[in-house]
Amino acid sequence: QQQLTAIQRNITYKASLISCFPSTPANRLPAGRRTMAMRQTPLTCSGHTRPVVDLAFSGITPYGYFLISACKDGKPMLRQGDTGDWIGTFLGHKGAVWGATLNTDATKAATAAADFTAKVWDAVSGDEVLSLAHKHIVKTVSFTQDSNCLLTGGNDKLLRIYDLSSPEAAPQEISGHTSAIKKALWCNNDQQILSAADDKTIRLWDRSSMQEVKTLTFDTSVSSMEYVADGQILVITYGKTIAFYNALSLEMIKTVEAPAPINSASLHPEKDFFVAGGDDFKLYKFDYSTKEELESYKGHFGPVHCVRFSPDGELYASGSEDGTLRLWQTAVGKTYGLWKCVLPGKSNSELMTRVTVTLMTVMLNE
Repeated sequence: QQQLTAIQRNITYKASLISCFPSTPANRLPAGRRTMAMRQTPLTCSGHTRPVVDLAFSGITPYGYFLISACKDGKPMLRQGDTGDWIGTFLGHKGAVWGATLNTDATKAATAAADFTAKVWDAVSGDEVLSLAHKHIVKTVSFTQDSNCLLTGGNDKLLRIYDLSSPEAAPQEISGHTSAIKKALWCNNDQQILSAADDKTIRLWDRSSMQEVKTLTFDTSVSSMEYVADGQILVITYGKTIAFYNALSLEMIKTVEAPAPINSASLHPEKDFFVAGGDDFKLYKFDYSTKEELESYKGHFGPVHCVRFSPDGELYASGSEDGTLRLWQTAVGKTYGLWKCVLPGKSNSELMTRVTVTLMTVMLNE
């Protein structure tokens, strides 16, 4: 009995399983009330000791998909993407880590830090592969699709392209921004580069000529930028605005105003809706077509700095000033990962039995 009690007490830490007991089946509720039938319960991923400022998912691999987080504690972490389970920590930086990314198959990781370096890691072994010295704080890193080149940007206002097969060679440099670069991404099959900076601009660059193609200018600094290759959509946040642009022409598609200043937004892979988080600690979900606010959830205890959808669209991850990552279900109540939905008619004892069996299995396998 004592062992069972101990196992039950570990529910929060080991599984964060969801029980859903709508009084009426969700599909029989009026449309406006369906989301009220089930409560969003995020999975909380602890481990960091300072604010989480960036996160990125890998593509879907034979082993699932993975999540990397950048934190001011200087210790980027790798997790299983669908459960948030900790896999490992990349040790080597001597300052806050501002940016992190994984290549598509999750074999390589890259990080950008305040110690004036960008590092490339073996994401399987956790070993440091390369340390690329810069002249100032590095804020952003991005792999090409073939993982052969790494794009970096930071406080020295320069974009750099490193050939990872010839790390001793000097990087290509692109100048033009007049303030620190916050984010830089490959786009258009790695033929072009998008960069956002504190000079209140987003710039599109041609990789072959290294020349600026087009510039977007804003009234305030851009807080985040996401590139969606399928459809060539650029998602930008600034102030309370979430804006969508064509990534090739930089022509505006639409804008949406949020209730609070927004720090990050992400578009669902199917483009049905998007999520955003910001200064009011909340996560917002909007319909992409109608721009209607569908849901909002408060789980963090500090401003939300970053949010991204998983590659399969089943969940989205958020990172916050409170030092945690949280995983949120896209379709609340669906059985997926560690979330389990108990249908109407199932008893509490049945739920407890399921939870106990699940947790005993987890603990016995550790």
